[in-house]
Amino acid sequence: MSGIIQLLPDHVANQIAAGEVVQRPASVVKELIENAVDAKATEIKLIVKDAGKTLIQVIDNGLGMNVTDARLCFERHATSKIRHAEDLFALHTKGFRGEALASIAAVAHVELKTKQDQEELGIHIIIEGSKVITQDVAVLPKGTSFLVKNLFFNIPARRNFLKSDNIELKHIIDEFERVALAHPTISFTMISNGSEVFNLPSSNYRQRIVNIFGGKTNEKLVPVTEETEILKITGFVGKPEFAKKNRSEQFFLVNNRYIRSPFLHHAIMNAYDGLLRDNNQPSYFLFLEVPPHTIDINIHPTKTEVKFDDEQALYAILRATVKHSLGMFNVAPILDFERDANLDVPYDYKDKTLGTPTIQVDRSFNPFETENETKKYSGSSVSYTKNKQAQPHWESLYTNLKQEASEVSVDAFETDLVASTLFDDKSTESQTLLYQFNRKYIINSIKSGLLVIHQSRAHQRILYEQFLTNITIYQASSQQLLFPLEIQFSRDEMLYLKEIQPNLEGIGFAFEKMGLDVLIISGLPAQISESNVTEILHDLIYNLQENVPEDSFSLSDSISKFMAKSVAIKSGKYLNTIELENIVNGLFACKDPNVSPFQKPIFITLTTEDLDKRF
Repeated sequence: MSGIIQLLPDHVANQIAAGEVVQRPASVVKELIENAVDAKATEIKLIVKDAGKTLIQVIDNGLGMNVTDARLCFERHATSKIRHAEDLFALHTKGFRGEALASIAAVAHVELKTKQDQEELGIHIIIEGSKVITQDVAVLPKGTSFLVKNLFFNIPARRNFLKSDNIELKHIIDEFERVALAHPTISFTMISNGSEVFNLPSSNYRQRIVNIFGGKTNEKLVPVTEETEILKITGFVGKPEFAKKNRSEQFFLVNNRYIRSPFLHHAIMNAYDGLLRDNNQPSYFLFLEVPPHTIDINIHPTKTEVKFDDEQALYAILRATVKHSLGMFNVAPILDFERDANLDVPYDYKDKTLGTPTIQVDRSFNPFETENETKKYSGSSVSYTKNKQAQPHWESLYTNLKQEASEVSVDAFETDLVASTLFDDKSTESQTLLYQFNRKYIINSIKSGLLVIHQSRAHQRILYEQFLTNITIYQASSQQLLFPLEIQFSRDEMLYLKEIQPNLEGIGFAFEKMGLDVLIISGLPAQISESNVTEILHDLIYNLQENVPEDSFSLSDSISKFMAKSVAIKSGKYLNTIELENIVNGLFACKDPNVSPFQKPIFITLTTEDLDKRF
């Protein structure tokens, strides 16, 4: 009688492994680029089309493979990185499981071209769904070229779960940046849909960071260096004033491998204690070197989660090192009770005694005298002569004023008095109707009692409906800037801005140029000031990436919501009477004045009966 348990066929096992290893196109990019790094390549080129859904190609000039290795690399658990179990505790390479290429070949069309330097001919293999279609020799340059087409062609359900091209491309860029940061001596190039996204020449750590995140990043960096027996730290942290609300510029690279570590991140945040605004995140690019036997990286298929032997010691060293660097470069405040630089005596006067200055006053001087006079003034070191010209009698200066005052019309005086009375009464009346309480609520008296309005949520509702209407009809007014505003963004942020460009132009933005990492703005919506536009756009990108819209209407709605939230007045801002009236009138002119764009109540009503119950 045959048993129930059976061994899975290889193609089924490969697809199951692919469920862990190949989650999206970015997973393929990560595995192929890391293989190129392990092959000792000095130049790596990444080409993607349709965010990797149609094409992913990685070309390197590494060692290449012979015929046997080229066929064997697509087998499960076939690897050149380890030989014994002990090798898992002394890893110096990226991939070592031997599942990546087998998993990729199970869910895509793969084409491999590879050649070793000492060989005359290379090998060309085509695989579709784990099946080898062709295998031929070919004339090829040194290195390896992996071409992955039609990802998830045989798993439609997985393909349907992929996000928009922009979101998938952002994940690809994230993986590309992580590997490129860890290996600055390797030249990297990335091309998406025929356009060059990155061109990173071989450089040092600082220059690689600047090449990836833009030229203005250089002024934000503070060097961090420390070396102990258990940990060596090099890299850079960002100055607190350049902190963002997202974590797009936070990198831990342990033994040249990108990792995520909430525990170490907490050490960084502790070092910045008291230097950051609420909900802001600092930038850091830290390269950590630890002995290979003190770290376990084999606890997750993507190898981004690791386990350290002595986390507490690493935490203390990292926190102290970052805090010391911030203080050493005068980023963190330093208290010194010994001296005050403002009270220092100049060097030339250090040994001199101070004398009391003498002042002489001419007590006989009279500025109202009419005759010519010559007076001589003398001081401790200066003497001069003053010639005073004859002046008309000072009483004549007021003659014309008396005459003009007597000619003032009584009718004009009465008119001004009446007008003043009217405006005073109106001002007094409006002040009795609207009050601002605690710089957060607007209190308005109505017939049935009191109306209490949340000023920030009310303004959000007003702006939300304005922005949504402007995007829909594309007729927003724009205030042109006298000098265009240039703002630096990362590459993935610029890609996102290009996608939502029509929506932003509908609100009132006018763009003069959208480069790879630079945005030049020539016009702004009337509701946005020039000083806040950088923070508003960064917040908008962060919120949209955290809450991915599903369709065009949802995108317009989300942009209007988050723009209104960023631009609206905040609690704690003082409002004058006119501003209070504008908010109240604008709120009740909205289509839905009851709730904010984020479905929170805007106002409550306290009736006279409610107040009577309190007494």
